[in-house]
Amino acid sequence: MTVLWDTDPEAADRYAVALGEHLVVAESASAVQRLLDAEPHLLVVAGPHVPLDAACQLASALRLTRPALGVVLTRTRVDVAVLQQAVTAGVRAVVAADDLPSVADACRKSRELSDQLAGIASGTGPAAMGRVVTVFSAKGGVGKTTFSTNIGVHLATMGYRTLVLDLDLGFGDVAISLQLVPRQTLEDVVGMAGSLDEPALAQVVTTHPTGLDVLCAPLTPGGADRVPGEVVSEVLRVARRSYDFVIVDTPPAFTDHVLASFDSSDAAVLIATLDIPAIKNLRLTLDTLDLLGMPRERRTVVLNRSDSKVGLRTSDVAATIKQDIAVMVPGSVDVPASVNKGVPILLEDPRHPVSVALRTLTERYVLAPFRTDARPGPRQAEPAPERSHGRRLLSWGSRG
Repeated sequence: MTVLWDTDPEAADRYAVALGEHLVVAESASAVQRLLDAEPHLLVVAGPHVPLDAACQLASALRLTRPALGVVLTRTRVDVAVLQQAVTAGVRAVVAADDLPSVADACRKSRELSDQLAGIASGTGPAAMGRVVTVFSAKGGVGKTTFSTNIGVHLATMGYRTLVLDLDLGFGDVAISLQLVPRQTLEDVVGMAGSLDEPALAQVVTTHPTGLDVLCAPLTPGGADRVPGEVVSEVLRVARRSYDFVIVDTPPAFTDHVLASFDSSDAAVLIATLDIPAIKNLRLTLDTLDLLGMPRERRTVVLNRSDSKVGLRTSDVAATIKQDIAVMVPGSVDVPASVNKGVPILLEDPRHPVSVALRTLTERYVLAPFRTDARPGPRQAEPAPERSHGRRLLSWGSRG
């Protein structure tokens, strides 16, 4: 059933077709809460007469207490400021009040997500086990942290329990990119090695206003030396039981920590830009993953700043790496500007071309396999990987 929250007495008639027949109307936040307490509603539609702050306050509270319940906001005028505040609060969609087809579509999508989240909560849905996605490039400066944080924020605002793990242990930028000040970092997990569990993990993460959790890199470069690769494996093993998604941001090198992440990963997002060093490093990365036994269908190649006029074409990149480019993300000065503000571009301007591309990447290549994965129950802890001739052997075949 759907709750329509609006003070306009004609609202129910106006939205009847868009919202369906199972519709109840509330004129105040307290009335909405009474309806939610009495019935298992899965959708609240806040009309244009509801104050933005009140709608966002409700969405923020429900995201924690009723994560399967969605809030769709209608406005007389939709602008970037409204979108940013609403998305940050956990509103699933913001649509123009007079665009009834868009209202109906937003409600349909919200109900679909609610059904999935209800399955997660009951342990019957496909998300009974979390997915680990490693974001990697062997070249620095290509946008790994921007991708990791935006993917994480988008998943969190959709209602998925999401963790971003910053594995750039010497110079990680996830915390500063999200304006977070961590009290604990991955270095604090070292003392829990061998006994880490979900409550302990919850104590060392830092939470973003969107609900995204972040396990930050050590605060000083020296902390990297105190974090063994085995701790990364243990963190990811425990995180699977607590989160729907774990997004791993990485340094531009195949360190032991990165190898441990790939060993635990269900998928990899591999990033390049239109320059020869980045393309060469991407080719070497793909070759290395071949040697490590990672199936090609679990890799998503993304070309960042794909519209750069530098004498190379995207077709040249695809021919060189011998693999299709899944997503092309345009370049924009708005991206570093958003980083400098500490606000992911998906939140600052959801309609920006870069935001659209990042949303496509997240929903089509990170989320879609998660939705169709029918394997029941949490994944079992896997044996430690073997080593042969100094090379780590990854057990990818057992993940399919």
